[in-house]
Amino acid sequence: MNKKKNLMKNTIIIFIGKLCTQLISFFLLPLYTSYLTTSDYGIVDLITTYVTLLVPLITMELEMSIFRFLVDARGKDKDTKTLMSNNYYILSISLVLFSILYWIVCLFWKFDYQFIIWIDIVICLLSGNLLQVTRGFGRTLDFSISCIITGVMTIVSNIILIVGFNMGAPGMIISMAVANGLGALYLFIRLKLYKYFTYKLVDKKLIKDMYAYSIPIVPNGISWWIVNVSDRTIINVILGTASNGLYAISNKFPTLLSSLLGIFNLSWTESAALHIDSDDRDEFFSDIVNTVTKLFSCFGVGMIACMPFLFYILINDKFYDAIYYVPFLVLGAVFNVVACLYSGIYLAKKDSKIVSKTSVIAAVVNIVLNLLLIKYIGLYAAALSTTIAYFVMMIYRHFDIKRYVNIKFEKGLLLKSILIYSLSIFLFYQENIYLNILNLVIVVIYSIILNKEFLMSCLNTVTGKLKRS
Repeated sequence: MNKKKNLMKNTIIIFIGKLCTQLISFFLLPLYTSYLTTSDYGIVDLITTYVTLLVPLITMELEMSIFRFLVDARGKDKDTKTLMSNNYYILSISLVLFSILYWIVCLFWKFDYQFIIWIDIVICLLSGNLLQVTRGFGRTLDFSISCIITGVMTIVSNIILIVGFNMGAPGMIISMAVANGLGALYLFIRLKLYKYFTYKLVDKKLIKDMYAYSIPIVPNGISWWIVNVSDRTIINVILGTASNGLYAISNKFPTLLSSLLGIFNLSWTESAALHIDSDDRDEFFSDIVNTVTKLFSCFGVGMIACMPFLFYILINDKFYDAIYYVPFLVLGAVFNVVACLYSGIYLAKKDSKIVSKTSVIAAVVNIVLNLLLIKYIGLYAAALSTTIAYFVMMIYRHFDIKRYVNIKFEKGLLLKSILIYSLSIFLFYQENIYLNILNLVIVVIYSIILNKEFLMSCLNTVTGKLKRS
């Protein structure tokens, strides 16, 4: 019970902070779709895509390694200082080498926004590393405050640069860099991270051990990128930037689901690492996987049911066609939820190789299907290939994870999920307001019944605290 309470506590703290960054782009959709053309939005989305690819490649996923090693070093000041010194050493060398290579490439390949893209990559790299360090220290509150600062500054800088100065695409990129930079600066000062570097503590063996953990995760990062956003590159080349803009908007809604998972996953990976060798691990992990799967499957089907009502409020009319690809992308995001839960268990066992292997398989499935189908069914090819890729990854990990933990799903959960999603997607495409209302009512009732134990537990916790106060 204490394990579940700690997991819930950390999730709530992180949720409050990450809500401001992970979900902020969703609430800024009316601004983006009003002030940016479909082509501009497609260009920004493509740049953001390549930044997410380059950051883990530059550091060889160092941030994931430092987080995992710091968890084991909690309460050991000397070990912590040694880890941080080596982290800074690797980070500095990586930044210098990347910057040299980047500007050499820029001499021969001219493209728009070279300097601000470089700034954005550097700041994203530093921000990502410091956020993982903060998690490794167990400072979830400071992590959350940093995210709030980033979220607030994203809103402020977007309004100033996009609305006030009408800077369009470059204004959006600069806004991301400014917001992430200020969030990282807060952590650097608040945690006094400048005190943790001592050159004499640089240890080649430790660096080797950290890379032994992080490098196998790199293919996972690359394949995650392929599964998620290779679609954009293919769409951009074959269908054009305007189509890429539409697809980027349709992806914003399942990304909301993925963002919620990402928030939970931050505390989940920590909890999994702490309790992977517990005597009751099978029960604990099965309980969490079942609860989270039920919640997120209901979030997903609820999102599909709400789309006919929310989409036209949030999105400018020039992006309306994006709604048709949302259901399949949401379904893919739900498959990814289960796959990511398993990923947390693999990383807790420090078996990062299997995470990469399964992700590479999914990436290959995604890109092959996309290329085969895109000329025939257009943007539906990208949505379907992503959904199938996540499904393949989920199934593979489900059976393979039994080597470590015996995860048992509740009886009938799979059948219930198939039926509700089939019904909801069918009613969605009827484009009838009465059927849309019926769809929403059915989904709400289904979600309450399926999650009644979790809802009652939350209600009892709240009422218990109110009585004690």
